[in-house]
Order: sequence, then structure tokens, then C-alpha cells
Amino acid sequence: MTTVTQLRKAALALPEAEEGTHFGMVAFSVRGKGFASVMKDGRVRLYLPREETEAALAAHPTGERLERMGTPIGFSVPLADVGGKDLNALVRASWFSRAPKRLAASLAAAEAAADAPGGDLPAGIGRPATQALLGAGVTTLEQVARHSRAELLALHGVGPKAVRVLSEALEQRGLALRG
Repeated sequence: MTTVTQLRKAALALPEAEEGTHFGMVAFSVRGKGFASVMKDGRVRLYLPREETEAALAAHPTGERLERMGTPIGFSVPLADVGGKDLNALVRASWFSRAPKRLAASLAAAEAAADAPGGDLPAGIGRPATQALLGAGVTTLEQVARHSRAELLALHGVGPKAVRVLSEALEQRGLALRG
């Protein structure tokens, strides 16, 4: 069973995602385009392409197809009926379907770079921090050292643990974060 807090965490982990309200519902958007919301009855609404809507319907028997004027626009399911991993995947798919193409491509490239060898960022910082750094063009510890703690923490996905791990890795190399 998932909660609005878990939905919020999944949605706000994506680039430029913003939380607001839509007709009194908690809603998430990217550059003004809504991609997820929670209705008053506890159902989560996700804007998905047709293929992903069909897959979501097959995986979640309590889900329903969303239509606007007879045209399929997404998927709705009781929040309590979807697991955390599935919710994360559905929210990401919805974000990708609504985000501007360049922004979506940027995230996809950062994720691909996180899986490819080449940089020397420590694995212990976690995937969200790695993606945030790669998305900001930071691929090496030397580049990390050009930033302050505050600048790193301002990157969505980089938390105190990641900064601590990065600081320790920098210290082992005789480097430190910028003042």
C-alpha cells in the first residue's frame, strides 16, 4: 500500500517537477503540464501513452482507463492498490509522457551515463545523486571539488549522505569541496 507521501517523493525526484493543487487535489506538473494527481477518493491519476495505459490496466485490476471526450489520456488506480516500485515506474512514465522532449532526453541521457563507466563518482552516493550530478555535467571528483556543499545540496537528488560520501572520497584524493 502506498501513500501520498510516497507519490510526492516519486514525483518530486524528477527534474522540474512541481507540486500544486488542481481542483483541490494534490497535483504534480512539469513545466505547467500535469502528470499525476490524487483525487479526493484516494485514486491516483496518471497521464500515460496508450501502450503504457494498457500495461498498467493489465497489471492493476482495480485500475481504470482515463478518457477525455472519448480519447484515452491515462490511467487511474486507488493509491492503496499499487506497490511502491510500480508507483515509481508509473509516475516516471507519466512524467516522461508530459515533459518537454529536451528535458526528457536530458534525464534519459543522465540515466544512461550513470550506468556507463567513465566517471569516478563513488557508487555509495546512490543513483539519485549520481543522476543529479551527471545532469549538472559533473562526472568526476575533480569537478565535484569545484562546488560548495550548498551548491551540491541544491541539486535535487543530492542529500547530506551523498555530500558526506563525496567529501570523504575527495579527502582520500587530497581534495575538498569549495569553501
